[in-house]
Amino acid sequence: MTKVALVAGSSGLVGMQLLHQLFQNPDYDWVISFGRRDLALKHAKFVQVTVDFNRLEKVNLQESIRLQNTSGQFQPLIKSLETEEATLSAFCSLGTTIKNAGSKEKFFQVDHDFVIGFARMVLHFGAKRFFYVSALGADAGSGVFYNKVKGVVENDLKRMDFTYLGIFQPSLLLGERSENRLGEEVGKVLMKGLTFLGLFKKYKPIYGSQVARAMVVKDREPTLSGNETIPSSEMHEMSS
Repeated sequence: MTKVALVAGSSGLVGMQLLHQLFQNPDYDWVISFGRRDLALKHAKFVQVTVDFNRLEKVNLQESIRLQNTSGQFQPLIKSLETEEATLSAFCSLGTTIKNAGSKEKFFQVDHDFVIGFARMVLHFGAKRFFYVSALGADAGSGVFYNKVKGVVENDLKRMDFTYLGIFQPSLLLGERSENRLGEEVGKVLMKGLTFLGLFKKYKPIYGSQVARAMVVKDREPTLSGNETIPSSEMHEMSS
């Protein structure tokens, strides 16, 4: 069977690390990234599909790949999708901040609507497994807007018909971002000090590469079913 990874959020901290790990892993024959614009990346098994996240129901995957198949390099992928011989796993690390989004409404659109739209799209394509990067503290009943939205997303994903849903809840993320987040940087310094002292170990900051690795490690398990939440502390162990 041809194994295909479907990825959203590829330009982010976790998403970029995820792409590199999927490229290096021989278990995956193809990696398809869905984004608003193409990334400056090239790889023999990498396909980029430009989408409008407000209209994901309009995406024709085979046709989008066929338009890029100028030299026939993607013919095996197209055939495996058309004959439904491909095993599809979906990975989602879509997310923003209220500051970058501009408002709570725009933030909800990206962190909730776009994530759920992507999940519905890949479910329609035939994906059986869905791996989602949420956040430690996600809770639909939280008084903290960010945590509340993440919790609502988790609940909505659990109602969907994936054979397996993996919810990854990282603590503060370490790694190079395209934008500076002062609050996060201060938090990382404080939490590093506290975890060094042995306090709040479950809040120990984690690298984006560790989160990505945990997602790939989990997908390599031959039998997965139901809904599972993987906390930051467990991701540390999986990536050690």
